[in-house]
Amino acid sequence: MRLYDITARFPKNENYALTSQIRRAAASIGANLAEGCGRWTEGELNHFTLIAMGSANELDYHLFLASELKLIPRPGYQTLLTELTEIRRMLTSLKVRLKAKS
Repeated sequence: MRLYDITARFPKNENYALTSQIRRAAASIGANLAEGCGRWTEGELNHFTLIAMGSANELDYHLFLASELKLIPRPGYQTLLTELTEIRRMLTSLKVRLKAKS
């Protein structure tokens, strides 16, 4: 939700560009996990976990770009990056646990 608040402050000309990309990538992380959990097999959950990780990587780049464009202040960017790193750790942990079960 914090990303929605942050991107709401972006210039209007970014609405269909970086704002949209950041919001979609962030929402895609949780959405892919939810979709994977609703599937029948752990293999499918594993697949959607990988897609979620890809969305986290995409979000990382978009946040970096927004920071470089001075749309996100450096301290705010560092906080978001720390949180995203933790999300990646959780995704990696899930992936390792799923692999150990198979």
